Amino acid sequence: MRTIVRWLLALAAALSLAGCGYNDFQRLDEQTRAAWAEVLNNYQRRADLVPNLVATVKGEANFEQETLTRVIEARAKATSMQVTPEVLNNPEQFQRFQQAQGELSGALSRLLVVSEQYPQLQANQGFRDLRVQLEGTENRITVARNRYIKAVQEYNVLARSFPSNLTAMVFGYQPKPGFTVANEGQISAPPQVDFGGGKK
Repeated sequence: MRTIVRWLLALAAALSLAGCGYNDFQRLDEQTRAAWAEVLNNYQRRADLVPNLVATVKGEANFEQETLTRVIEARAKATSMQVTPEVLNNPEQFQRFQQAQGELSGALSRLLVVSEQYPQLQANQGFRDLRVQLEGTENRITVARNRYIKAVQEYNVLARSFPSNLTAMVFGYQPKPGFTVANEGQISAPPQVDFGGGKK
């Protein structure tokens, strides 16, 4: 009789956990981790392209050194950050990581804009191939980030909705930080480049 009671209690507990969103938290947490891993893979792909891009651009004798330096420094900063799963649950660390990636995006954008002033560089097949790869990677980053944003949104809705918010409180499931896109327009806009001492 005691065995039957234990089985019934275990079944009731399982049903109550399922009904309060426990299993959904597990599923959505895994979904956000997988989406984040895809974002990181694409950020790494972009970082791996930078050394070849910089080496190709350095071949242009008069290329703007300051622009190259900014790209190199931004890449070093972006790749030096340790991105652990805990970063996903720490808004401050997540913001710092986003900022570093945004700085690299901006530096690369400037490099590509400046490179248009160098016809020999534009004619270089290796540079053109790297540029296409970089643009494709930026597109993949955008798609991966959108998937991550959607996954976080689903998770956070579950964490804040009743009655699953009770489950979140009991098990300590906090809402996850998402990408902030307040400065996205500024990051993706091409910078103003001045080659003429104030004249465009």
